[in-house]
Amino acid sequence: MEIIGIVITVGILILFCIIIYNNLVRKRNEVDNAFGGMDVQLKKRYDLIPNLVATVKQYASHEKELFEKVTELRSKANSGKLSADEKVAIDNQISAGMKSIMVAVENYPELKASENFINLHRTLNETESQLSAARRTYNAVITDYNNAIQTFPGNVIAGMMKLQRKEVFVIQDVERQNVDVKNLFN
Repeated sequence: MEIIGIVITVGILILFCIIIYNNLVRKRNEVDNAFGGMDVQLKKRYDLIPNLVATVKQYASHEKELFEKVTELRSKANSGKLSADEKVAIDNQISAGMKSIMVAVENYPELKASENFINLHRTLNETESQLSAARRTYNAVITDYNNAIQTFPGNVIAGMMKLQRKEVFVIQDVERQNVDVKNLFN
């Protein structure tokens, strides 16, 4: 009778470990999937950037340095040699550059009236909204994953699986500041 109790206890422990292991694998896959969704939106954005830059560049030759920086960041992001954290960091820099480009556009009323620019701007806004949603999904999945690998008993099995904490997407401090609308009209 005692042996049966030990066998049942060991069986329950093994089953418990299998359930935790499968849950961690599922969460790791959800992280990869969420990053893939965000990566698709980033790729879409990177594909739009040359069109936006080319359109605006015709009107705003003195912002050349900004356009070159955004184009360089886009090329770096598309190199395929970056980790998820590096891609997120480059995305932060591109976001700041895109905001600067949109502010530069305010100085060129004839550009804002261009049908090509209006369509491109609309598509870019749509892409930015989809990217924002993908970032929220990514952060939610990352938080769930991090909680699973850092709380007991998942942390024991996560340690054996060599799973490590992942970084959530965080905006830069500059983007947290209020926009000074007054300066946009100068």
